[in-house]
Amino acid sequence: MAITFIHAADIHLDSPLRGLERYEHAPVERIRGATRRAFERLIQLTVDRQVDFLLIAGDLYDGDWRDYNTGLYLVGQLNRLREANIPVFIIAGNHDAANKMTRALRLPDNVKVLNPDRPETVRLEQLDVAIHGQSFARAAVTENLAAAYPDPVPGWVNIGLLHTGLTGLEGHERYAPCTVEDLRERAYDYWALGHIHTRGYPCLDPLVVFPGNTQGRHIRETGEKGCLLATLEPGDGVARTFHRLDVVRWERGRVDASDLDTEADLLDKVSGVFDELLRTETDPDRLLAVRVVIHGPSTLHDRLHADPERYVAEVRNLALERGADRLWVEKVEIQTRPTRLLPVLDGPIEELREVFDLLRADPEALASLGEELTELRRKLPPDLTGGHDPLQLNDPEWLRSQLDEVQPFLLDLLLRSDRGAHS
Repeated sequence: MAITFIHAADIHLDSPLRGLERYEHAPVERIRGATRRAFERLIQLTVDRQVDFLLIAGDLYDGDWRDYNTGLYLVGQLNRLREANIPVFIIAGNHDAANKMTRALRLPDNVKVLNPDRPETVRLEQLDVAIHGQSFARAAVTENLAAAYPDPVPGWVNIGLLHTGLTGLEGHERYAPCTVEDLRERAYDYWALGHIHTRGYPCLDPLVVFPGNTQGRHIRETGEKGCLLATLEPGDGVARTFHRLDVVRWERGRVDASDLDTEADLLDKVSGVFDELLRTETDPDRLLAVRVVIHGPSTLHDRLHADPERYVAEVRNLALERGADRLWVEKVEIQTRPTRLLPVLDGPIEELREVFDLLRADPEALASLGEELTELRRKLPPDLTGGHDPLQLNDPEWLRSQLDEVQPFLLDLLLRSDRGAHS
């Protein structure tokens, strides 16, 4: 008899999504509600497909609840599955470990959260399915949980449910570390993993799956997000289908400015990037959150860096024109570089270049500049010295970044003056 189930992980319900930049028309509340909307899509898919059960492989929550609204919302959604007679099996991950949650609500009786103290096996007698798993007892589990998972139930479909960093994957905490060989040794039919937010298949025999998270939460989680619908029959392998659930999709739109001569050319190319993103997005209800990266050696370099706020506003205006409520510019990064060397001239241009070179090379000179500017800081209005992007005059890295923005602006002014004097 074929078994069908949905495997999801890393829902991070009500993730706060901090650091969203607020500007006119920025859909902040729409983005902050994205994890809930994606979860609702997961529940609806589970009901529509009438699967045998739903697996959630950790990080259902994003940490402790701010209030009980998160729990009330969750119970309401899980009750939809109770009404459809669909059981749910959950393990706690590092973000929702048992000792981290200070609030709790009784979950519906169709929901089973597996034991955090030792591996547990849940037997679904009517399906001949055994689900083996263990929740995190604390936020940082560094031992190999899989090594203690029980032997498979003979003649049944055996599924392992595990939240793990899986040894060898770069850029991830080594939570519940284990190897693919550790998983293969258990001789299960399917491993439903969580923790890694990028979809992947570390092993195909048996099938070991990270479904990725259900909703990207920031620009480091680009691309489509969702869950896996699996059909499994003993001796006949596993058929799986990825289903998109995200309501906000994060993307990078790269704009090569190396062959552009005018501002109009640049904006036309940005428009082309937006149009391509919209063309390939088939869901009209999904919001595209785009970071625009303008890069390459460009004759526009000085103008872009001399007045970056203007060009950021132009790009955001284009997004409103092309995408209305389907496109939002999360950030604009200007990473161009000049196509020419500055002329070797005596006078203020050469002196200015020498000053900037000295400040970059000499930490003491940079620190001295910060001290000199401190007096100026006291005279500035509060909105320039606080907020999300305050002046950081005692931070050398921040000062260097300001040099990179200020130098093109000053050089452009001096070069214009020099050209005017000779015209």
